[in-house]
Amino acid sequence: MNASAGGDFVGVIDTSLLRGELRVRESMRKHVSWRAGGTAEYFYLPADLHDLALFLSQLPRTEQVWMIGLGSNLLVRDGGLRGVVVALHARLNDLLLIEQDQAGGLIYAGAGVPCAKLARFAALHHLAGAEFLAGIPGTVGGALAMNAGCYGAETWQIVDKVRTIDRAGELHERNPEDYIIDYRHISLKQEPESVGKEEWFAGGWFRLAQGDQDISRQKIKALLTARIHSQPLNFPNAGSVFRNPTGDYAARLIEASGLKGYCVGGAMVSTKHANFVINNGDATAADIEAVIAMMSNAVKERIGIELIREVRIIGDARRNRE
Repeated sequence: MNASAGGDFVGVIDTSLLRGELRVRESMRKHVSWRAGGTAEYFYLPADLHDLALFLSQLPRTEQVWMIGLGSNLLVRDGGLRGVVVALHARLNDLLLIEQDQAGGLIYAGAGVPCAKLARFAALHHLAGAEFLAGIPGTVGGALAMNAGCYGAETWQIVDKVRTIDRAGELHERNPEDYIIDYRHISLKQEPESVGKEEWFAGGWFRLAQGDQDISRQKIKALLTARIHSQPLNFPNAGSVFRNPTGDYAARLIEASGLKGYCVGGAMVSTKHANFVINNGDATAADIEAVIAMMSNAVKERIGIELIREVRIIGDARRNRE
């Protein structure tokens, strides 16, 4: 293992068995799309799924674990995170065509595969139904964890089964029937063997219909063009901050509350898409969180609708000394 870490943590685990990279006090600004926030106490880059299983199996049960992909739906507070962050992007990156016939095919994608890469891979193999994933700026693991979607399609509509990994490093295969699947939310049904256990998505199998490569590519191109025109992609952001309430759009409600362009420090409600908060270059996590709170409060007070946050906010609000 390549370890830049020291102290008690490394003494707890047998580093000779590991092939990944362990870091200490890693700045999370480099690993979240908002480019803001504090440091992780420990940060692990597994070599592959087997290495991740060995790493998890050695961790003390009291150690907090945070799994991340591209960090595109995440805000880490300025005080940082206790415990260990495990980064899966480009690590759990298997992308395989498992089977294909005249009706369609089955693709396996690891949790660290970018959603856009899965969309292009499916199109390449003349499989339709995954084009919408090109519009999701995250990884397969994150898409599974939150049932990510856009333009009328959602991740779990194409899931055949998933692979998960638990705190003991044990792997499981689960079917959609094992989960409560909702809009931007997934939870494991509390079966006796799963009570009190943490599990994370390690990958998934996606069942897709037979399609046409050119048509799929055209759909992906049109979707990406629409994103460029409607979203502030030239500034650091984390995508949609709030879920759309039933029968309405969070962006419309935020704009109707007069918050387009509202700023706190270097954080601002986008003037291009009101459900996006952008980093103008020097925003702290506290700035971003304050803008998010204002958006939620304003919509509730002025329109009477309570918005549900889509992005995850984790960590300690106190700023670390770096």
